[in-house]
This record gives sequence, structure tokens and C-alpha cells, in this order.
Amino acid sequence: MQSVKMGPEDGKKIKNETDAQAKGSGQPCGCHQAKGGAMAVPPAYSDLGKSAKDIFSKGYGFGTVKLDLKTKSQSGVVEFSTGGSSNTDTGKASGNLETKYKVKELGLTFNQKWNTDNTLSTEVTMEDQLAKGLKLGLDTSFVPNTGKKSGKLKTGYKRDFVNMGCDVDFDLAGPTIHASAVLGYEGWLAGYQMAFDTAKSRLAQNNFALGYKAGDFQLHTNVNDGTEFGGSIYQKVNGELETAVNLAWTAGSNNTRFGIAAKYQLDKDASLSVSPRPSREIRFLAECVYGWRLAQNSMVLLALAFLQSLYFLLIRFGQYRILLLCLRDSHRLESLSLYGTRI
Repeated sequence: MQSVKMGPEDGKKIKNETDAQAKGSGQPCGCHQAKGGAMAVPPAYSDLGKSAKDIFSKGYGFGTVKLDLKTKSQSGVVEFSTGGSSNTDTGKASGNLETKYKVKELGLTFNQKWNTDNTLSTEVTMEDQLAKGLKLGLDTSFVPNTGKKSGKLKTGYKRDFVNMGCDVDFDLAGPTIHASAVLGYEGWLAGYQMAFDTAKSRLAQNNFALGYKAGDFQLHTNVNDGTEFGGSIYQKVNGELETAVNLAWTAGSNNTRFGIAAKYQLDKDASLSVSPRPSREIRFLAECVYGWRLAQNSMVLLALAFLQSLYFLLIRFGQYRILLLCLRDSHRLESLSLYGTRI
């Protein structure tokens, strides 16, 4: 066996190549690895406790018919998305259209939106250009029917151990300043969120949060305006089962809100979620079940009736997947939900 000797220059070359590959894949390179087990970048304040919130809310669309479609160019520079929803109780329908264009060399993103309320909005963002981790944005909206205009200046900065944001919402009466910050170290998270109304010279929002994250376990507590208290626990029991507990109450009230939810991953293409409601009803959600291939580029998946009341049909055509959920009681159609995604 022939041995190969390596000098110091060869070692440096290999390290530089390794770091370059890490940067290209979105992973931290050797000089930016988090030390001591600390999380690299903590989540934004609005994302604290998100894992538990998703178990309770994500995917439950009973009472609405909803369809979302997304596509993008082969280069990934231009993205298009459209969606529509209808409330089966009120019959109110709404829709939206969104176009996103990226200039990767300059770190710029242009986002234009339109909805059926005839609101036009444009957002321009620039990220990682003036400083690493700094994101600047300008969001404007215009309603042609009323002539109403609004604008918001957004700033965000995230690096190891810190995630901060400050937005200025411009209004004719006076701008409102929204700010938040989250600090993270060794799994512990501490956050603060505020809103200051310059027109009235007072705090419109004053929130605190404290959390802990260790592997598959997450704990989150929060206090909003000193009167609303809440907490949540998220636990990933194993690779298939996720559970969440939510607790909230308001000062001066005896009403305590408590909830528990679970999600079970049957396999890579199927999951079942359950979430009891305060009205003692139980919400069930089943996503993607088994079926058979009808053609090379299409597949129709049919589900069995669940508790003799929930039926669902999943249609997969090429890169698109449509899920139809139908909830019935003994006498009438309770709700119909339609989802469309690109896979």
C-alpha cells in the first residue's frame, strides 16, 4: 500500500474546501460551529412555542374549502402561488395571487400580492448585504377603491445567541414601533416583545416569554401585558409520535383554558392528528393514506372511513397533490375541506 504524505499547506487546503462545501449547503462551517451545545440562532419571538402550536392548529381545516397552488421557474428565481378559500357556514370566499422574484447576487427579493379584497401590496427585502445576519425590508400596500395607503419599514438581525427585530408601521396619526428580541444560551430562551404608539405616547403591547429546549422536549411560558398567562409543552416521544399540552388563563378570571393534542406518523406519507376542543368535541385529521398507481405520473389515494364520519380523498397528479376532506354526521354534510400542494 502506497502512503501519501501531507504538509501543512495541504491541510489548510482541505479545511478551506470543507468550509466552502458547508457554506454552499447552508450548514455552519468549522469557524462558526456553535460551542458548548448552545443553539446557533434562536427563533424569532413569534416562533416561540411554535412546535406545540402546530400540533394544535396545523392542518385542521374543517368548515372551509381551501385550495393552494405553488410553482416556480427551473432556476428558482421566480415563484408563483395562488390560493382560495370558502367558508361553508357563511359562504364567504376569498382568493389571493402572489409573485416572488429573487436577485440572489444582490440578496434582494421582490414580492407582490393581490387579493379579492382588492388590496395590492409590494415588499422589497435585502438580506446579508450590509452585515451578516441583517435583513432590511419595505412593505407597502394600496387599496384602489378607497385610496388607502400604508407602509412598514422592517429590520431584523440574527446571529449566534440573539434574534432581534424592529418594525415601524407608518400611519397618518403617527407611526407605531414594534420591536422584539430573543436571547438563547445552552437551550434556554428569553424573549421580549413590545409595541409603542407614538401618537398616544404609550406602550400598546408589553410581552415577556421564557422557554427551554433540549432535544425532543420544549417548554414555553409567556406573559402578555401582565394580564394574560400561558404555557405549552412539546414532546417528541419517538420518531412517530408527537404530543403537546397548552395552558392559558387571564388575571381576574376563573376561566382556565387547557388542551392536549397528539400527532402520529403512520409512515412517511401518512399521519393522524387528534385535538380535543373545549366544547368536548374531538377533531381528527388524517393526511395521505394508501392507494394504488393508475399511471406513471399520477396516483389516486383513497382513505377508509374514520369513525364512520370522516372521509378523505387524496389525488396526486404529477407534482401536485390535492386532499379532499369530508366530515359528515348522521344527517348532513358537516364540512368539506380541499387542499392543494406541490410536492
